[in-house]
Amino acid sequence: MNSNRLSGLLAATYTPFDAAGQVRTDVIRPMVDHLIGQKISGLYVCGSTGEGMSMTTAERQAVTEAFVSATDGRVPVIVQVGHNSTADACQLASHAASAGADVISATCPSYFKPSDTQTLVKCIAEIAAAAPDKPFYYYHIPSLTGSTIDIVQFLELGRNQIPNLVGLKYTDTKLFEYQTCQAAAGGALDIVFGSDEMLLGALATGAQAAIGSTYNVIPEIYHRLMAAFEQGDLPEARRQQLKSIEFIRTVYRYPFHSAMKEILNMQGFPVGTCRLPQRSLTAEEIQSLKSDLKAIGFELPS
Repeated sequence: MNSNRLSGLLAATYTPFDAAGQVRTDVIRPMVDHLIGQKISGLYVCGSTGEGMSMTTAERQAVTEAFVSATDGRVPVIVQVGHNSTADACQLASHAASAGADVISATCPSYFKPSDTQTLVKCIAEIAAAAPDKPFYYYHIPSLTGSTIDIVQFLELGRNQIPNLVGLKYTDTKLFEYQTCQAAAGGALDIVFGSDEMLLGALATGAQAAIGSTYNVIPEIYHRLMAAFEQGDLPEARRQQLKSIEFIRTVYRYPFHSAMKEILNMQGFPVGTCRLPQRSLTAEEIQSLKSDLKAIGFELPS
């Protein structure tokens, strides 16, 4: 399958919830408009950041429809459909395609894990086949799925057995493996990087696109990083990457995604907090987060 390669910064989007923990689709359009205004070049919906695994199938479908509608073709919408039930993953893939998503993506099942590479290929092939006319990116995030399958071997086998496999969302910290993935299958696949705090290293190994959580709130740092790298100004690129790392280290003092959602709340996007089993921040933690962010020069609305 032919597919245009992804490029630039793609935001792994947060899913808005109300005070009762129900999905708020009305917040999605202003979020999307803001992200596109910040030169975000694509949206990754219902992934880890978007709590896809914490939503029902019906909720994921509603969120997908809302993001596709709000985006209105301005940037690609990638919908993550991974599920412990392969049948549900296929249903989500088929729905995302019919809703107008540009790309389908999926993690592997994480409760009963694929035991070998060929089994993983077979599982992912079923999901990708549910949306055969859409480009498919496998989502490799072993820290959450617990998968120990050789990802390079998966790409080599999958390239021949999954007709619409065009790429990989690589969310790990092994740059040597990331570079090997880029060379897999004769370099025919689009390998997108997924660890925000290591973007500079990924650029040095050939990354052309990155998907991440912090692109929702500090995209300007990464735009400056990428511009400096393209201009050969490595000292400036390192300075911008260090700013990113400092921000991420600050947020990681708290439950990360709940803290990120609080930052979006502070910025005027009422996204609520995360669903269990991710806990919310206490009132004291929210105030502490504000102080910590100000201490590193992060501007909050007055």
